[in-house]
Amino acid sequence: MSTSQAAAPRASLMARLGLTNWRQNIIYIGFVVIFIIFAITLFDKGFLNPNNLLNIVRQTAMIAVMAIAMTYVLSAGEIDLSVGAVAGLASVTTAMAIDAGGPLTGIVAGLATGVIVGSVNGLLTTRIGIPSFLTTLATMGIATGTAMWISDTAAVPIISKSYSWIFGGGNVGPVPVLLIWMLVLGAIGHIVLRRTSFGRRVLATGGGEMAARYSGIDTKSIKFRVLIISAMAAALAGMLYAGRLQSGRFQLGQGDELSVIAAAVLGGTSLFGGSGTVIGTIVGALMIGLINNGLILMGLEFSQQLIARGAIIILAVALSQGRK
Repeated sequence: MSTSQAAAPRASLMARLGLTNWRQNIIYIGFVVIFIIFAITLFDKGFLNPNNLLNIVRQTAMIAVMAIAMTYVLSAGEIDLSVGAVAGLASVTTAMAIDAGGPLTGIVAGLATGVIVGSVNGLLTTRIGIPSFLTTLATMGIATGTAMWISDTAAVPIISKSYSWIFGGGNVGPVPVLLIWMLVLGAIGHIVLRRTSFGRRVLATGGGEMAARYSGIDTKSIKFRVLIISAMAAALAGMLYAGRLQSGRFQLGQGDELSVIAAAVLGGTSLFGGSGTVIGTIVGALMIGLINNGLILMGLEFSQQLIARGAIIILAVALSQGRK
């Protein structure tokens, strides 16, 4: 029997066992493995307590909301570094508008903040030709500075209980409203990316912009739209932060851009465009929350948490992205 003939049965067996796609599913495997390890080692510290698990969801939901939109941005071959700052700015504008005109005014103000920042990012990137890395890096500073200026660096309280309940602070029975937001937006994001022509054009734009143009896709329009989607998702995350904490603060969302990008890449979205998965992104966000929670319960110092978290993320990304 030749070597190729002997290898065929082995390859067939691996395919039946699903082992040929282990890299593609590494985020799910890693999530389960890390969960089991923490469940065993931290059992006596309440890791499996339902309240602790729900807290992981509450702390992760805003990252997941922004990461869902970041999946589109990365899949289109761009990047958005301003999401954390936009979340902080939107939390402040929402809180100030609620104080001036009520919850509905606050919701409009928060979403409008995302539309404005996203439009600026999109126009500078697609019409003027500034790389999105530099564009969003600049708007990150502008958004943070604006939030500090209009709030005078002070927290802006939200006294509307209805707003706080809908946007992050409420529960439907034992289920946090934040979990509902994450699941609904995740379902919409997955369907649009995988089942609609817009999603296919996003992936085509990131996979090969020149080829996408020749096939009739307006790649500038696609990139403009995904940057607006990203900024609006960041604004919504800021509104959820404000609802959960019952105040708008410029600090909310600071540093989240790194966790958001990491969640998307952990989930299997390529930094170079052309491929992305919303479900994987949500699992990636939950995995980051899981790691953060487990390291805290272990009693590690903050410096040790940073080292361990970074090492785990590097390992997971290296394994998941290796196939590319």
